[in-house]
Amino acid sequence: MANETDKLTALSIKTLACAGAPARKHFDGGGMYLDVRANGSRYWRMAYRFAGRERLLALGVYPEVGLAEARRRREEARAQLRNGTDPLAAKADRKTADLRVAEAAFPKVAAAWLAHKQTGWAEETYRKAAYVTNTYLVPALRRQSITTMKSKDAAHAIQGIPPSLARKARQYLCGIVNYAIQEELRDDGRLLSLRGVLPRHEKGHIPAATDPASLRAVVKAIDEYQIPVTRAALTLALLTAQRPGLVAAAEWAEFNLVDAEWSIPARKMKMRKPHLVPLPRQAVEQLQRMLAWTQGRKYVFPALARQKTEHLHRDTLSKALREMGFQGTHATHGFRTALRTIARKRLGIDSDVLEAQLAHAKRGDVQQAYDRTEFTDARRRVMQEWANYLDKLRAMNPHDIRRVA
Repeated sequence: MANETDKLTALSIKTLACAGAPARKHFDGGGMYLDVRANGSRYWRMAYRFAGRERLLALGVYPEVGLAEARRRREEARAQLRNGTDPLAAKADRKTADLRVAEAAFPKVAAAWLAHKQTGWAEETYRKAAYVTNTYLVPALRRQSITTMKSKDAAHAIQGIPPSLARKARQYLCGIVNYAIQEELRDDGRLLSLRGVLPRHEKGHIPAATDPASLRAVVKAIDEYQIPVTRAALTLALLTAQRPGLVAAAEWAEFNLVDAEWSIPARKMKMRKPHLVPLPRQAVEQLQRMLAWTQGRKYVFPALARQKTEHLHRDTLSKALREMGFQGTHATHGFRTALRTIARKRLGIDSDVLEAQLAHAKRGDVQQAYDRTEFTDARRRVMQEWANYLDKLRAMNPHDIRRVA
């Protein structure tokens, strides 16, 4: 019995149908043939029947796909038929899967995730997520598809990130994967297994000066810092105890120096609620001095060097404190801790008033629903008392600092 396949040869194919010759099909067997067109183009095809219907499968274009490769593809299709699979449908599924992988390129999905989250996040929350994602995750995973990315790939990327940011990076990466699953760019249930990827460590508190002597040292160092814009921003953070990012990005439109108020819009706040900050006399005076530098501009504290933001970067404040010698003992965020600790202990200020000044979320759904008191008048008195206390610390002799109440 003659062999029903492998009727063509590589040599015969080269001589088939020169340009201008009539179109013709040259069969190799098993349903496969070389479709030669009048213009000399040659296409591999395979005719077959599935579920009672005639089907035609494209196997490639000659000479890009040679005879041996065309036969391999034919045998693969015939194996699918034996298993009850339609080769044409399987090819379409592969094409869809390949397109899905391309659409799920990690940089593309990460950008979509950030855009999706931006509307529900405060500006500082988004800034931090965008910084970690674009600075560390995207470069490390730029060649990965979210569809096929494995936990091992993700773990390797996270382990290469500085420890201070690695845990946030892991959180963001898991968020990107969850988003990809919801968008059907990754199979349901295919979460990343990243527990234990980072070494265990004791979570420490943000370093802060929480006694009069150490706080006085910080205050005096800020007063003597040589860069006026940075010094002014640190002073405002000290006097108001607001988050560093809010201080660095403060806009003149937010301030009413006549009424001594700073109105921070909801879009900037972590809890997405507008926050009114009473300004003590000393803060107003500091801001009035800044008018000479930035009056007519959008931001109170302009950028000191070429950078992505038009305003002072919050990391500039941290860097300044490190340069003053407070590495590990006081951070910019520590001004909030200093107010909460010293004002409560030394000045006897009610904790609810302090929490309102710090814009901390109230604990418990019931308390959030019914206790809407913002203590605006009380906070105005408290922040002036706090500013006066800081002036008293400035004037004290270090040896007499214990007398400060």
